[in-house]
Amino acid sequence: MLNQNTMALTRRGLLRAFAATAITAAPTFSRAASFLRGAGDIRRIAMYSGRSGESIDAVYWIEGKYIPEVMTELYSFMRDWRTGGVVPIDGRTIDILAATHNLLDVSEPYMLLSGYRSPQTNAMLRENTPGVAKNSLHIQGKAADVRLSNRSVGQIYAAATSCAAGGVGRYNRSNFVHMDCGDIRTWNG
Repeated sequence: MLNQNTMALTRRGLLRAFAATAITAAPTFSRAASFLRGAGDIRRIAMYSGRSGESIDAVYWIEGKYIPEVMTELYSFMRDWRTGGVVPIDGRTIDILAATHNLLDVSEPYMLLSGYRSPQTNAMLRENTPGVAKNSLHIQGKAADVRLSNRSVGQIYAAATSCAAGGVGRYNRSNFVHMDCGDIRTWNG
């Protein structure tokens, strides 16, 4: 029997403990997936776009499968807002975003600053913004730049880095974190 001085094991506590210890994932899949296992086999993502005014809050994965209709909505939501271009977004990137969000234990949706970028948009940004990669994973639909108003860049960066699932860039001056499903690496922008 538990008394007031004994910590009760709650579902949330068990999920946090699992997320903190779940490090191994299938070699062909992003390690972020391991942070989401045990969460009822359901994955959810919530974001809004200050550029378009749109928002999305959806379960995109159930029982080991991405939901095609929801993924199509995510592709459209994460489109290049400058050109309207849409490409499939790699599900592993969504998984990394969702795993990071879960680790941060917030209900606030991400503000999406950049998802897919057309080659034309990326070239324009390279000309006008230092640090934009020539072969950015944004062009391939494998990256997203996000922020949260109630978590610092440092907190988001630490959570994303702990997933050990892809690239994580910290942009303190611009107040956002870049996450992608490419090689595991970190940087400060």
